[in-house]
Amino acid sequence: MRDEPVRPPIPPASSLIPTKMHYIHELGPLFHDVQMAQVFPDGKTFPDCLPKANLQTIAEQYEIQKTEPGFDLKAFVAAHFSLPPVVGSDFVRDTSRTPAQHVEALWDVLTRLPDAEPSAQSSLLPLPNPYVVPGGRFREVYYWDSYFTMLGLRVQGRWDLIENMVDNFAHLLNTYGFVPNGNRSYYLGRSQPPFFSLMVRLLAEHLGDRAYLRYLPAIANDYKFWMKGLEFIKQDSRAVERLVGLGGNHVLNRHWDAFDTPRPESYREDVELSLTSMQPSPQLYRNIRAAAESGWDFSSRWFGDRTGFASICTTDIVPIDLNCLLWHLEDTIVHACDALGRASEAEILSKATRDRQAAILQFCWDETDGFFFDYNFKLMERTNHRTLAAMYPLFFKLATQKQADSVAEILENDFLKPGGLATTLLETGQQWDAPNGWAPLQWISYIGLKNYGHDRLAAEVRSRWLNTVESVYRKTGKMTEKYNVLHDATNAGGGEYENQDGFGWTNGVYLGMRDEG
Repeated sequence: MRDEPVRPPIPPASSLIPTKMHYIHELGPLFHDVQMAQVFPDGKTFPDCLPKANLQTIAEQYEIQKTEPGFDLKAFVAAHFSLPPVVGSDFVRDTSRTPAQHVEALWDVLTRLPDAEPSAQSSLLPLPNPYVVPGGRFREVYYWDSYFTMLGLRVQGRWDLIENMVDNFAHLLNTYGFVPNGNRSYYLGRSQPPFFSLMVRLLAEHLGDRAYLRYLPAIANDYKFWMKGLEFIKQDSRAVERLVGLGGNHVLNRHWDAFDTPRPESYREDVELSLTSMQPSPQLYRNIRAAAESGWDFSSRWFGDRTGFASICTTDIVPIDLNCLLWHLEDTIVHACDALGRASEAEILSKATRDRQAAILQFCWDETDGFFFDYNFKLMERTNHRTLAAMYPLFFKLATQKQADSVAEILENDFLKPGGLATTLLETGQQWDAPNGWAPLQWISYIGLKNYGHDRLAAEVRSRWLNTVESVYRKTGKMTEKYNVLHDATNAGGGEYENQDGFGWTNGVYLGMRDEG
């Protein structure tokens, strides 16, 4: 299996001052020194700062001053950069409110107004309409988060805000040709799980078929992004960017990033990991970035030896959830073309949906284990790592009833915990592994179970998850990013940063599940 990137990587920062700097993460030695010295506890803070002067000037002053006696790096940064806000930090919690009332009060706190042209050399990519951010350190819009946030906005009748957010994603698709991970310049190498087609279908509940007429060009752009390079891998076994040829005309997708350098927002963590990994640094960095595109950053599902982060091999893996999402993207284009009377285009994509479903079932279903797995195309075998990603074929109704029954049985026996569903069955210290449970995967699993008649188990998942969210809210006054579903639900951890308050997709899934009762 050949793996052929089609874009050259950006060069690493050298010891020289870059000749052109548009953003803080291009500051070269100054950026490297600030991040490695942990001037800020959270590596995302510095790239989100605003420079108080021209970056070239700041870099030149740093080169002059850093060798002077008594030089203080933290003081230098404070003098030349303004800190970004923490979203919701001034929100007054009131546990006399119900969780639903709390969320309703939070929408305005988490809503950003349309972005004017941002300050010079800001990393923020401007959006033309209001949008909801997750909260805390996540002070920009995020792609897949936003769909689950919209579930709550729908319950509370906020169709205006849903429409504004869908318009923003269409703007990103039409401007950049894809939806970046978030609207920051340092995310321009990657996307996130492609939920735009689900957003459009959700909005069509309110707008009807005119939603498809309005957004079909943007949906098509999302599809073109994920399918770029298709002409190079037909009838071949090689990978190009996000596409993987599996022989026999089978083509599925993987996660990827255009760059193979440390992530600016987690620069120190990536550099330090490179010191313990046997992989060449560019390969390691691309695998890390690809995992960030998956939204599961990070999980043992991407690791070669299950527990060792340094063995991360994301770009070798065909993820079951990503390919189910792309099936839905294709199916939405079919639906839109049918609604608009474009029968010939609908037929072409109908064949693509059938081919993708067949490939998903061939490469990701394990008859012996009775479960869906990711597929490692380099090893030409399923990963046999059980995760909640296996629920996506049920969510999109791609599984047979027999397959769904087997998955549901494993879900109940192995994944169902006192606080809801665990993300994986391994405790590795990574935030997308046990003991953590995440709102979007509770929703995917809940709907997937209902789709195949497993109503009793679906109700149990719903009850346990709602109880977890409500219990933590009563104790802390917070709706948090993730929860510990095995032990103390307030003690969710792992990952590169503290558990965040806010929180967009928890708010949305909580209201969506509560409304299902």
